[in-house]
Amino acid sequence: MGQVLHGSARTTEAIRRAIQLRQESVRALAQRFGVSPTTVQKWRKRTTTADAPMGPKEVRSTVLSAEEE
Repeated sequence: MGQVLHGSARTTEAIRRAIQLRQESVRALAQRFGVSPTTVQKWRKRTTTADAPMGPKEVRSTVLSAEEE
């Protein structure tokens, strides 16, 4: 079973882990993995390699009203 990424993801968990573990410069890592330097800086700051949840913070029905739920 493969890894499931959200639609906008440009990196996999393996790439994120490599970004976090390597001591290369931000610019060198960005070129190596084909992402922006901002992405490299973002993944270096994080402690995990999992995708952040996308979508609304509070799930609600688009069909039913609050009383019907």
